[in-house]
Amino acid sequence: MTNTESAGPRPARESWSTRLWEGLGRLRRGGAFLVVGLLGFAIDAGTYNLLVFFGGRGPMFEQPLMAKIIAIVVATVGTYIGNRFWTYGDRPPPQNRMRQYVLYAVLNVVAIGLQLSCLAFSRYVLDLATPLADNISGTLIGQAVAVVFRYWAYGRFVFVDEGRTATDPDGDDASGAGRGDISGTEGDNDSKVGQRR
Repeated sequence: MTNTESAGPRPARESWSTRLWEGLGRLRRGGAFLVVGLLGFAIDAGTYNLLVFFGGRGPMFEQPLMAKIIAIVVATVGTYIGNRFWTYGDRPPPQNRMRQYVLYAVLNVVAIGLQLSCLAFSRYVLDLATPLADNISGTLIGQAVAVVFRYWAYGRFVFVDEGRTATDPDGDDASGAGRGDISGTEGDNDSKVGQRR
């Protein structure tokens, strides 16, 4: 057995360890995102219920969509801080912070639209105006839809590490390099091994 032949299986081992580290990195990031999201959920639900249902009929009982917008904005400030400094704290600050803020705001407007559409459907199509219905549609279902969208969008567009390469262990960069598509990396390594033979 020559040295070039023994190099053949090595990329598979590197690939396995790379996959393991990527998986652990995603698990850590996903866990942090969920904790931040739970805090945002509590802020959102608490603010909304104070505005709409405090004392039976809160100051914004007749304006549930505006109350939801206020609740989401308050929660968004908290989740931005948590995501920037904890969930994506391993990524360096962007070169253009204003671009990051604008993207974050735009993507949150989309997420707010998703969340409000759930509440609006319940209130105005199904004609449900109870605390339980509003919390299920706007806070629970709407928040779930918005969280999935935000997780994808933040990692893809907002908290991007411009210097990340395909070989980094937590490669979640916007180009898609290193995002669990190890087969492309293996193929490149296999072709290089084949060229050495």
